[in-house]
Amino acid sequence: MYDPSHLRTFLAVAQTLSFTQAARRLGLRQSTVSQHVRRLEDAAGRRLFSRDTHSVELTEDGEAMLGFARRILEVHEQAAAFFTGTRVGGRLRFGASEDFVLTRLPEILEGFRHDHPEVDLELTVELSGTLHEQLAAGKLDLVLAKRRAEDPFGELVWHDDLVWIGAERLRLDPARPVPLIVYPPPGITRALALEALEQQGRDWRIVCTSGSLNGLIAAARAGLGVMAHSRGLIPPGLFRVPDRAGLPELGKVDFVLAHGPRRTPAQSAADALAAAILKGGERLRPTAGRG
Repeated sequence: MYDPSHLRTFLAVAQTLSFTQAARRLGLRQSTVSQHVRRLEDAAGRRLFSRDTHSVELTEDGEAMLGFARRILEVHEQAAAFFTGTRVGGRLRFGASEDFVLTRLPEILEGFRHDHPEVDLELTVELSGTLHEQLAAGKLDLVLAKRRAEDPFGELVWHDDLVWIGAERLRLDPARPVPLIVYPPPGITRALALEALEQQGRDWRIVCTSGSLNGLIAAARAGLGVMAHSRGLIPPGLFRVPDRAGLPELGKVDFVLAHGPRRTPAQSAADALAAAILKGGERLRPTAGRG
């Protein structure tokens, strides 16, 4: 009833909320992406997206289709692997940024391990900037991390706003420097936060530095200051700083999958894990819209 190619296209659009970005990810024309979505909507008899010239959003039926599409594709791929006799194996060095510590990434990795038991998965959790450096140096095979929105490398998983977050009762004194909670260099959110404050001409001081997301969250929950964070991944117990605080806009950030610059023996395993993450990408956004 549902064509797997149409379901893959649907998932790409659902995760990027962009027909253009989905077309780039899949290597298709935008007209083909639109055609796949239209045919899937015809097969389901429901509208899956609400779209106009400026935005794309999932409908309630589209939200329901997410789970069905993921499960149908999982079974389809398992059957194809069984009957073709293809098995992925080898050592895969995978890096994930601190942003995913509190998401359902472990569930995706568990599913990947179940489907590919012969892959020896080696996980590194680090700052996004550090992961990109290790990938370029050949120390990792695949990375799931942030990049600046204008950077060209990596395959887009989703596009998000950066916002200021802090404790609910935190009040900033406009006459005093902004108290900052930041990752150490080369943290991407750190660099964007400092650049935005410098451009606004706002004084700032660093009150906490930690390479651990849990360390930053603890400092923010204690009311020590504010931190820049993805709007879709705001941790429990923290809230978006209201606009009346006068903090500058932070712009946008992309979460991407990036492969190493050279093909390695782990390429097949890296491709399989990348496909699993892209297919389940919406599960990495448990707090979307919070704050």
